[in-house]
Amino acid sequence: MKQLFLASLLGSTIAMCTAAMAADTDLKTLEAAAKAEGAVNSVGMPDDWANWKGTWDDLAKLYGLKHIDTDMSSAQEIAKFAAEKDNASADIGDVGAAFGPIAVKQGVVQPYKPSTWEQVPAWAKDKDGNWALAYTGTIAFIVNKKLLHGSEVPTKWADLKTGKYKVSIGDVSTAAQAANGVLAAALANGGDEKNVQPALLMFAEIAKQGRLSMANPTIATMEKGEVEVGVVWDFNGLSYKAKMANPDDYVVLIPSDGSVISGYTTIINKYAKHPNAAKLAREYIFSDAGQINLAKGNARPIRAEHLKLPEEVQAKLLPNEQYKGVTPIKDADAWEKTSKALPQKWQEEVIINMQ
Repeated sequence: MKQLFLASLLGSTIAMCTAAMAADTDLKTLEAAAKAEGAVNSVGMPDDWANWKGTWDDLAKLYGLKHIDTDMSSAQEIAKFAAEKDNASADIGDVGAAFGPIAVKQGVVQPYKPSTWEQVPAWAKDKDGNWALAYTGTIAFIVNKKLLHGSEVPTKWADLKTGKYKVSIGDVSTAAQAANGVLAAALANGGDEKNVQPALLMFAEIAKQGRLSMANPTIATMEKGEVEVGVVWDFNGLSYKAKMANPDDYVVLIPSDGSVISGYTTIINKYAKHPNAAKLAREYIFSDAGQINLAKGNARPIRAEHLKLPEEVQAKLLPNEQYKGVTPIKDADAWEKTSKALPQKWQEEVIINMQ
């Protein structure tokens, strides 16, 4: 990118030259300021999640930034930013998509648009640069082929209604993955963020048939053979499969009749002690190298369609074609209300039918 900026200085208009120099200078200035700060402290970005380790190692190597992380939930991260204010111990965090706007409303973040900003889809970013998804999560199926009782591998939600296998979605009252699984099923059956009734009816029918499993789809339950068909984020499914003793026994796929795509966004603490290092971290996360790091951790980079991933890294992800029928959350406020009411509805309309 910088070479392009320098090239544009030759034989171009003064305006273009000025813009090019400004962009190049800004990045150099940011790098210098970040190096001077010397550290970047994160929350919710541990080494073993989405291969954050690769990014922290690169930032240390390239810019000399020391790093520590404290793992916590999205809500805890925002609460920490708000509580500590000028005594901030964290510079940057990684939160679920729904928490980006919440952090903005609470006034605890500051904006930064990386130089690849235009390649981030509009649905996946805040217009002012306060948040932008670096990687996505799409609801997928993980299927243990060995446990299907003669049924075909399900490739769509409609298949779940007719199979003989048990379906594991996890605890809808506590897990965002499970709640989003319900939303994905609703979208595939004509529902939306305000109306998840089609999904509740589908899961109620599966429960009546004695096929709704209470096992949470995790590595532990899968290793024990307790999960036949699990409803999970794609990156979790791919990560679980890779860690199994016999990975070829498992299939991970996006249901072809519809799914929901969400993801995770960095938020830069408004009160950060190392604000330039935090901005440089975001810049790097959205660069080709940073996006490839995420892909190495089974997370689908937000700029996936603009990247040429190394073959061995591409093999860790699902093909781009599988994502053609996915839908981002369009009405975040409606979904927030629906998801709050979902645990009670799930209990009253689905769990009550368990045999």
